Amino acid sequence: FVGQIAKIKGCRVIGVAGGEKKCAFLKEKLGFDAAVDYKGGELGKALRAAGPEGIDVYFDNVGGDVLEACLFNMKLNGRIACCGAVSQYDGPQPHGPRGVPGLIVTKRLNLKGFVVMDFYGQKEKALADLRSWVESGKLKVYEDIIDGFENLPRALIGLLAGENIGKRMVKV
Repeated sequence: FVGQIAKIKGCRVIGVAGGEKKCAFLKEKLGFDAAVDYKGGELGKALRAAGPEGIDVYFDNVGGDVLEACLFNMKLNGRIACCGAVSQYDGPQPHGPRGVPGLIVTKRLNLKGFVVMDFYGQKEKALADLRSWVESGKLKVYEDIIDGFENLPRALIGLLAGENIGKRMVKV
C-alpha cells in the first residue's frame, strides 16, 4: 500500500520483493517504476541501478539486510519510516544493519518509528482517501485468504517465508 500511495502522490517508486514473480507483480499490477529482488544477490548494487540518484524516502518493514542496503543508498537528508522488522522475526540470530550510526550521521538521515495509532486523529481523512482510491482503481487490494483456524500455523509460516502475494488472512 505504501508504494501505491507514493505513486498516487506522484513519486517514483522502487519496490523490494523476494523473487522475480513478485517483482513483476509490483511493476505490472501495481505500477511501480522498478522492483529489486532481494533474493537475487547484490541488493545494494541492484538498488543503485534502479535508483542511481539515491533514495529520498524509505518505508521499512523488514529490517536486516534490506534496511542496510537502503541505508547505504540513501540521499543526503533522506527519511526512513521504520514500521517493522519481519526479516528478524523467525531467523536464528537477529542482526541489524551495518553502518549505524555512521551513515545516519554522515548522510543526516531522519529515522522515525511508524505506528499507525499515532495518526488516529487523521483516521477519517485517511479512510476517505483510501476508499476513493480503491473505488477509482488507483489503489489495488490483493488478499491471500487461507480457510480454517486449523491452518493458522501453516499460514503464519508461509507468510514469514514470503509465499503470499497480498494481505495474508485466515478465515475462521
